[in-house]
Amino acid sequence: MNEIFEIKIEPGKEDNISEIKNIVSEKYKISIEDLADLVILKRSLDARKSPVFHIKCTIEHEKNIISPIQNNVRNSPAVHIIGAGPAGLFAAIRLIELGLKPILLERGKDVRNRRKDLAALMKQGTLNPDSNYCFGEGGAGTFSDGKLYTRSNKRGSVQKVLETLVFFGANRSIMIDAHPHIGTNKLPVIINNISKSIIDCGGEIHFSTKVTDFQTKSSKLVSIDTSKGKMEVENLILATGHSARDIFYALHRANIAIEAKSFALGVRIEHPQEVINKIQYKNHYQSPALPPASYSLVTQANSSGVYTFCMCPGGIICPASTEDGEVVVNGWSPSTRGSYFANSGLVVEIKKETLKKNDNDGVFACLNFQAEIEKKAFEIGGGKFTAPAQRVEDFISSHASSTLPKTSYKRGISPSDLRDVLPKFVSSRLKLALIEFVKKNPLYGTKDAVLVGVESRTSSPIKIPRNEKGNHVEISGLYPCGEGAGYAGGIVSAAIDGMKIAEMIKANNSN
Repeated sequence: MNEIFEIKIEPGKEDNISEIKNIVSEKYKISIEDLADLVILKRSLDARKSPVFHIKCTIEHEKNIISPIQNNVRNSPAVHIIGAGPAGLFAAIRLIELGLKPILLERGKDVRNRRKDLAALMKQGTLNPDSNYCFGEGGAGTFSDGKLYTRSNKRGSVQKVLETLVFFGANRSIMIDAHPHIGTNKLPVIINNISKSIIDCGGEIHFSTKVTDFQTKSSKLVSIDTSKGKMEVENLILATGHSARDIFYALHRANIAIEAKSFALGVRIEHPQEVINKIQYKNHYQSPALPPASYSLVTQANSSGVYTFCMCPGGIICPASTEDGEVVVNGWSPSTRGSYFANSGLVVEIKKETLKKNDNDGVFACLNFQAEIEKKAFEIGGGKFTAPAQRVEDFISSHASSTLPKTSYKRGISPSDLRDVLPKFVSSRLKLALIEFVKKNPLYGTKDAVLVGVESRTSSPIKIPRNEKGNHVEISGLYPCGEGAGYAGGIVSAAIDGMKIAEMIKANNSN
């Protein structure tokens, strides 16, 4: 039976398959016996009025998820991949499926040793520029949340990514939830399982291997320099993520075309989670059946988009810097979403055309602007990755904060005036947006709401152009991929792009 059933069910019963069958049976006049193979397809929470779950289901035998990679590619033609984030790992998985051998080069450490560097950053403020919240096995997503929500309309590819993650240890709920989430405490094990499987199939992963230069000949990539020596390459997937600035500089030195790219920049806004629950659930906010509430806000301020980004219910703000002397903050949630706090990026669209008109930095206009703001945040925060912060009510009234509420940010926050960190065209737009958001719901401006700066790594400030066959527009054998090249945003879309590039390499080399 392929009929789709859509029902509503009260919170606390969304996992009760017997109750779901009873509701389907009553609504659609189908006997309980005929619903033996009822499978949930999608599940989402609607909190606009009285909170209720919407569930979409059908009758079919539940699909068994088999290993996505079973080939032995030890002696197969090699494809090199720079970066072991979602784009790089899923490219490797797809290459193995296609009978090619992936060789991954990752500047950072494996997840186990990466944890030690994160602990040193959180406790002592000691940053390892090659092993941190952005760099290392699994990329930026491994220790900053594991959100799997995507706007990609490639449903088959999305499903393949989710099924792969389930096979390697994720909960099956990610295949049905409208906003699936793994959690920072669970994702490292899944990433390690993926890496082990790649190696078991004959692929290679080289950690602490930093790429430093590129060599071309007759518009063809021929070799790369790494911290462990020169490597000849035939096909190279460039999946380095949005923060690998040294890669952008190396490409530019090698006369390999890159472009400035618009991005977004702002702050993290943090509230007690109970405040967000009150806003979203109203009189039901204390119900133990309801999950920690999330939200999404967007508006236009002086012809620029201002929006919330990467909202973390029950979450924590973390230091996401990749260089000493710069402060960058991000957010994540554990799988339980059990923190006292909720945080979200609150960012302003930064158009490349605006920045390129104001300076002579050319392709690095957006990147240099990003770095300048991060340096100001470090200076005003007081060093050691303490972050400048300001109460929302003080920011709106244009007064520096003298005191600050509690925060989840372990490196500490410093009372500041964020107008000293952010340029006027950014801070003025943030102020207009906050006035609008608080007007719609005064609780959003509670005295315990705080802005923490800066959230500046929303996406890459550089794009690496490629053609319809996946190759760089000028250099054959070089395949820009994922978020760092400007073709994805988040774990799922980066993974999809990685698989797409793997397929293009196979097609290009089969002709």
